[in-house]
Amino acid sequence: MEYDAIVIGAGNGGLVSALTLQKQGKNVLLLESNNVPGGVATSFYRGRFEFEASLHEMCQFGGDTRSGDVRELFKRLGILDKVEVKELDETFHVITLDTNEEYEMPVGIDNFIKKMEEYVPNSTKSMEDFFELCDECKRAMNYLNESKGNPDKEVLKTSYPNFMVVASHSLQTVLEALKMPKKAQAILTTYWVYLGSPAPYISFVHYAIMLYSYVVNKPVISLNRSHELSLALFEEFTRLNGTSKFLTEVKEIIVDKGAVKGVVTSDNHIYKSNIVIANVSPNLVYGRLIPQAKVPKKARQLTNARILGARGVCVYLGLNKSPEELGLKNYSYFIYHTLDSKKEFERMTHLKSDNLVGVVLNNANPNCSPKGTTILYLTSLYFSKVFSDIATKDNYFELKEAIAENLIATFEQATKTNIFEAIEEIEVATPLTFARYTNHPDGVIYGYLAKKSDNLLPRIMNMFNENYIKGLYFVGGFGPRLSGYSSTYLSGEMAALQALKEMGDESEN
Repeated sequence: MEYDAIVIGAGNGGLVSALTLQKQGKNVLLLESNNVPGGVATSFYRGRFEFEASLHEMCQFGGDTRSGDVRELFKRLGILDKVEVKELDETFHVITLDTNEEYEMPVGIDNFIKKMEEYVPNSTKSMEDFFELCDECKRAMNYLNESKGNPDKEVLKTSYPNFMVVASHSLQTVLEALKMPKKAQAILTTYWVYLGSPAPYISFVHYAIMLYSYVVNKPVISLNRSHELSLALFEEFTRLNGTSKFLTEVKEIIVDKGAVKGVVTSDNHIYKSNIVIANVSPNLVYGRLIPQAKVPKKARQLTNARILGARGVCVYLGLNKSPEELGLKNYSYFIYHTLDSKKEFERMTHLKSDNLVGVVLNNANPNCSPKGTTILYLTSLYFSKVFSDIATKDNYFELKEAIAENLIATFEQATKTNIFEAIEEIEVATPLTFARYTNHPDGVIYGYLAKKSDNLLPRIMNMFNENYIKGLYFVGGFGPRLSGYSSTYLSGEMAALQALKEMGDESEN
């Protein structure tokens, strides 16, 4: 059977691509190897607790009067009224183990700057300059998106002059140029772990847009877990007569004369299309799904040159005491040894790293679990293959249990609480868990490491040069917008619009 487009993988990016194309009247086939849509945007039950698999909070959403990019996307897709989100009134709470520092930062630019001044006297001017620059970067990126890859260089130069200056620089370089006090820089870069790269590596533009969105639009959570978002996208796709097949794995992407022609599934069905959107890694596509003789040399070279990003260990805890009883007042806790992002990044290449992000879901959504209980997530990242290199079938369970105990002890030490005795349910996901579920190499959950030419802006500006096979597009965390819920949703629409252009059907979106 022939389709206008085939989407491999029903994760965030794939769902948005499929729905965007279906809304434009295209006949789309969505293929998913798991039994439900959403990828890691899903939930699961243990006992009386429903755990969120991956989403901590989402940026670029906003509210009615300050609508963000993702909210506008959901409007265009017709699902905004089908999801229920809640805004958070905090950005982050960071605690350091070695230097005994603790900082809590609020939402709202004025509030954020005022609080920073309390922590770091004489930081106000540099913080004001920082947020002005963030605003210009956000407007410049909106212009680049609207230009659909063909911006007017003169408009960029005259309307966004500071953006043009900082576009190629790292977060650390720009903060130093703003003459921001070192302590203010250290506090401001707390969120680096959410983008998976330290301040010397991550693009200023990428970090600025994310933090600006958190502070101005407020972060949000899905009250019914991220799976509600996945289901809303999938149900709208189905309502528009999109075709989906679950428990269906693609074993080959058919390529002929440098162009895609369809796919072959594991049950040997052939589905034809001149457009294939892959919500899976280029490593998988170029390494296994396309016959090696038909993989362009440049595609193989670029994929091999890129560095895989963060792997994760997640500890999901259902506690039989309330947050009040446990003494947990905040929603999120960033726990590092120091505020030096490069030093902490290096620490997180080792198995014994205990840096983590803790999320107390009940402090944002009191009804997420039975009264008198708490859902707590502890997530720690590895920027190396250290877990898979050490784990064996003989030591796997002992290894992940030891890691979980260490993370729990670290959280208790940092927050001065006792949660161990309140554990009613516990589940631990490791890089091998994510590898089995997502088919990502080594269980990577952050796509490629954002560094130098693999940062956000270079990836977006070069994405047309990376279309090595006609009709093949990538979305999700390995795509040009990099990882994160907001980025992968937006990458899904971007790929769909590119595909529509290739079909000769410019979208009104």
